[in-house]
Amino acid sequence: MSLILTIVVVLIVLLTNELWWRVKKPNDEISRKAVHIIVGCFVAFWPYYLSWLNIELLGLAFLVAVLISKKLRIFQSIHSVQRPTWGEVFFALSVIIVAFLTHDKLVYATAILSMGLADGLAGIFGSQFGKSTNYNIFGRTKSVVGSLTFFIVAVILLVNYSRHITHPHGYLAYIMLALAAAALENFSVFGLDNLFVPLLIAFALR
Repeated sequence: MSLILTIVVVLIVLLTNELWWRVKKPNDEISRKAVHIIVGCFVAFWPYYLSWLNIELLGLAFLVAVLISKKLRIFQSIHSVQRPTWGEVFFALSVIIVAFLTHDKLVYATAILSMGLADGLAGIFGSQFGKSTNYNIFGRTKSVVGSLTFFIVAVILLVNYSRHITHPHGYLAYIMLALAAAALENFSVFGLDNLFVPLLIAFALR
């Protein structure tokens, strides 16, 4: 039942966002990042009520669904970005690989949230408040505001992780890891940050 309910919730989020995008015509970046945040936060807590096998199977199912949607342009709201990107595909891949790498619920949640929440908020704050601080990397427009948002959220997530484990590292280690994740997010092209960032966090925390 939990598995079916999970699929239904994700579909409701996607359909609601698609309807909102078609009716209200919001900023494409905000529409995409809203789904990024909501689904990312939801996925991060899957281990607390789903088995690891179910998470891997769900990730595989969503990977196939995203590839079909991208090919047929079914959910235009999440494929509307103008630059070439496979971010939504790498998002699904990261769910599978991180679940394979670790069976620690807190590590998994922190790794996925670093993608869903940190990256999602960075995109929204950067597009809304960071236009005057824009810079280009590999032809991609980034902003100081967006990168700073990513870093701050990543630090908060990692500090929260440290407060729930028996032998945490010093805060400096988590700040350096957040900086590395922010740098990786900046330099990753074609949406590869959706894969590389959670993998970096998962490997480091393991």
